[in-house]
Amino acid sequence: MPPARFTPALIRIVATVSAGFIVTQLDVTIVNIALARLAADLNASVARLQWIVDAYTLAFAVLMLSSGVLGDRYGARRMYAAGLVVFALASLACGLANAPAALIAARAVQGAGAALMLPNSLALLNEACRHDRALRARAVGFWTAAGAISIAAGPVAGGLLIAAFGWRSIFLVNLPLCVAGLAATLAWVPASHRAPPGNHAGAPQRPAVRSLDVRGQLLAIVALTAFTGAVIEWRPLGFAHPAVIGGFALALVALCMFIRLEARIADPMLPLAMLRHPTFSAAVLFGVCVNLTYYGTVFVLALYLQHARGESPLQAGLAFMPLTGGFLLSNLASGHAVARYGARLPMMVGALVAASGYALLSVIDAATPLAAVLAPCLLIPLGMGLAVPAMTTAVLASVEPARAGTASALLNTARQAGGAVGVAAFGALSGTGAAAQVVAGLHADTAISTALLLAAAGFAWFVRQDAVPAPGRAPGATRLDGSR
Repeated sequence: MPPARFTPALIRIVATVSAGFIVTQLDVTIVNIALARLAADLNASVARLQWIVDAYTLAFAVLMLSSGVLGDRYGARRMYAAGLVVFALASLACGLANAPAALIAARAVQGAGAALMLPNSLALLNEACRHDRALRARAVGFWTAAGAISIAAGPVAGGLLIAAFGWRSIFLVNLPLCVAGLAATLAWVPASHRAPPGNHAGAPQRPAVRSLDVRGQLLAIVALTAFTGAVIEWRPLGFAHPAVIGGFALALVALCMFIRLEARIADPMLPLAMLRHPTFSAAVLFGVCVNLTYYGTVFVLALYLQHARGESPLQAGLAFMPLTGGFLLSNLASGHAVARYGARLPMMVGALVAASGYALLSVIDAATPLAAVLAPCLLIPLGMGLAVPAMTTAVLASVEPARAGTASALLNTARQAGGAVGVAAFGALSGTGAAAQVVAGLHADTAISTALLLAAAGFAWFVRQDAVPAPGRAPGATRLDGSR
């Protein structure tokens, strides 16, 4: 069989949906390099800085499942375009903010736009390659590479922009990117197929489009926001403070109510049957570990470089360059590795390589030569870049093609939730931002990250070795009712 080839039309689609993925992932990390300037210009404490970072990630996480349902219902192309518009307007508001509260609110709206874009971009990509599993694996590799490189490039781009134009430019730069992405979407991406409202006699059985689960959405927002808020405020207020205890209690109650609701209603935002598939649940747990460790570590590394080492935003941004190079190399190789070996092996090897990078970071201090800091910063993205496309492909392989939007939304919801918790928890370990506290926090952060990545390698063992989507129906795909 001849190797899968990218047609010009497919190249345009991959480039267009990758552009949206780039802007959503860029804003995950680009803010980290501006932390020192935001603290000075807006008089923001470390806790407020955590909220500025996490407001985006929280909204991104809790709204993504509903966005996947909206994409399944109204069309992924329409929801993707709407996300670009929302993201652009929110970025403008971020660039004009003059107080921490205003910036936090605008960041939350940015996260809502990102939530509309990400699952529907993957659904569009999945549909464009639905007849060729090898081509889909390669396309997912390019798509993931674009997002991963933008995450890694965020601090570098942020340092350059801040040095030249100030911190507001890191948000305003999104405007031309979103405009270009919207124009390309309307010109190059065909309207996505929507699942029919019912199945007709003699037609292939496809799941009907689900309704929006408003109660589940609200409970998810309460649970994740309360938990993250309690973790962020734990250090400045103390664990025994009523607000902290109340936040954890509210999160637990909301989570229990959410699970009970999702198990009983006909159209849940979280189809629990998906989690019964070993490959799907293992990939989701893997993604949580990857994002929790990476987002939390980038936040603390930005504090370490600027507060403990005294680097400028530009110098700190350039110190993150090995992340970009590592992701570029490994993401592009991952698609070929998955097509040849399946998803399990790249996930396991990638997790172990990333774990070794975190282990090396756990012994640095404020006097460590910068070169010794950069070496592990290359290992981490090399491992993650190999593993994440394999993880994404495994998820697409474990569900019906008609549920690709919902499945990718669930995966990325879990990943973004893990990232929000990572920033909250690892930021809390860094105390008030004093140099000694930041170094101690970095040691604790990287030790925890090493353990979690070793656990992730164990989760990868439960992924089907042949987890590469086949045309039409994925091997081992699980229906929403739990059947095969």
